[in-house]
Order: sequence, then structure tokens, then C-alpha cells
Amino acid sequence: MKELKILAVVVFFTLVTYWGVEPYAHSVMHKHVEGHDFKYPDINASKVKGNAQNGKNLIASCAGCHSIKSQGIKAPMDVMNASATYGVNPPDLSNAGAIFDEKFLIAFLQNPAHTAKAKPNFAMPPSAGSEQDAADIVAYLKSIAPKEITPKEAYVTACGRCHANSYGKWTQIGDVPKTKFNIKTKNDVKLAEFKINVAKYQDKLADYMGKLPPDLKVIVRARSKHFLETFVEDPQSHLPGTAMPRVGVTKEGFEKIYEYLESTGDPSKAKREKVGPIVLGFLVIFAILAFLWYKSQWKGLKD
Repeated sequence: MKELKILAVVVFFTLVTYWGVEPYAHSVMHKHVEGHDFKYPDINASKVKGNAQNGKNLIASCAGCHSIKSQGIKAPMDVMNASATYGVNPPDLSNAGAIFDEKFLIAFLQNPAHTAKAKPNFAMPPSAGSEQDAADIVAYLKSIAPKEITPKEAYVTACGRCHANSYGKWTQIGDVPKTKFNIKTKNDVKLAEFKINVAKYQDKLADYMGKLPPDLKVIVRARSKHFLETFVEDPQSHLPGTAMPRVGVTKEGFEKIYEYLESTGDPSKAKREKVGPIVLGFLVIFAILAFLWYKSQWKGLKD
């Protein structure tokens, strides 16, 4: 029975550390931030109703910087020229109405830096002359938005211009070109040129943001879902003074982004969670058999 007592002591102190000491230490080192479920309570809901047809006529104020590929509207500058001009490449707006909050967008179009809680040199200027104009543009963006977008599309639109994801083969200027390794082809030249452009873009981005935004390849392993949810909702709540603006995604938009981060940063999660109970069950059965074997070996023997 001595061994069982030792096991019980080890289990007891392990559980105390796991459920008592560790959470307390974490709460001291990292303040808890309550989220608002992406409702953005500091922004008042618009009192006007948007008109998509009017918004279509007004969208030229956005097309001066942004592309809308789904509508055949090309960006006025390529990625490299855009980054040299603004510090970051303006996003394509094809999916904007699907992942960004409506009232956030209306406020954002009127006062981008204030709504995004961004630094004073935020690249985007006001794009709507009135609340009605902003509501009309947002109504148009929602009317052209697809009913369903993939997790990667959500990530690219909301995060991908600043954050690379090397496990997902994504850089700030697009997907890494596929090549045939060990064979000297045009693809190798294309990849080399692509890497040079990525480096140039990152230099401009770092100058604009103050530092290069991190690669998000393993962020789902480094941070909890609650932290990422509240951070994306309002970066200032965790890091006051950070250069990262809040992007204004909806709850559903965040879930799409998180799904993509999980698929690239922790692709084995589903298999691991499936195998976990089996392994624990095996250990329990093995412990029972080991105990029964121990009892049978020491049966009839005295200390």
C-alpha cells in the first residue's frame, strides 16, 4: 500500500499545482480582459438605412485605393507600389461585407483612425462625406459579399496584409509560389523574385507599423482562444499603445479566422483529441492490471 500512498500524494500536489497555483500565477502575470462578443459598444449604431444602389455609385471613393475583384475592379497600384506609398497594401473589398461588422464599417468610413483606435499616421483617410454615404457604401459591400467564405479568405482579408503564416505558405503579399525543387526552372527564378519582394514589403511594413507584425503560424498554441478573441476585438485592451488597429470583424468572422489559424498552427488537434481518451483509457486499464499483478505476487507474503 506504500506505493499507492506515494501515488496519491503525487496526484494531489499535481492537481493543486495545475488547478490552483498555475491559474493564480497566470492571473497575476496576465490581466483578464472581458470581451464584448464583437458588439463594439463604444460605437453607436447608425440611425440611417443604407442604399446599396447609391453605394455602388459612391464606391469610387474606395476604389481609388482598393480592389474589388469580384466586381472586376482592379487595384490602382500593385502590391509593391501600394506598400511603398501607404506602408501596407490596402485590402480587396470583395469579402468586406461578409466578415466586418456593419456599424463598425459605417463609423470607420467616416473616421478610420479613431474607429480603429489606430496611430495618428494611419494610412486610410475618411472615405465618406456623411453617415448616409457611409451607410450606402456598406450596404453595397454587403450586397456583393458572398454568403460563405473560407477560413483562409477571412484571414487574408482581415489579417493577411500584415501577418504572414509560414505554416500556411502565406506571406503578406500572397501565397508562396510552388516550385520543383532541385530542378532549375523558371519557377526557381520566380520564387527568388518573390522572396525579394516579400523582404521589400516587410521593410516598408515595419517602417509603417514601428516593427514587423509577427508570423501567426503557431499563435493558437501560444495564446488561448479567449486572449485572441479579445485581442482581435480590441488590441489596446491587452497592449495599450500597440500599433495594431482593431479591424472590426464580426463574431462569425473571427471564428473563420481562428479556424484557419488552427488548421495551419495545430493541424493534428482533431486526431490528438480523438486519440487522447483512448490513451487515458489504456493507462487506467494498465494501472488496474499492474495493481492486480502486484497483489498476486505479494499475496501471502509479510513485510
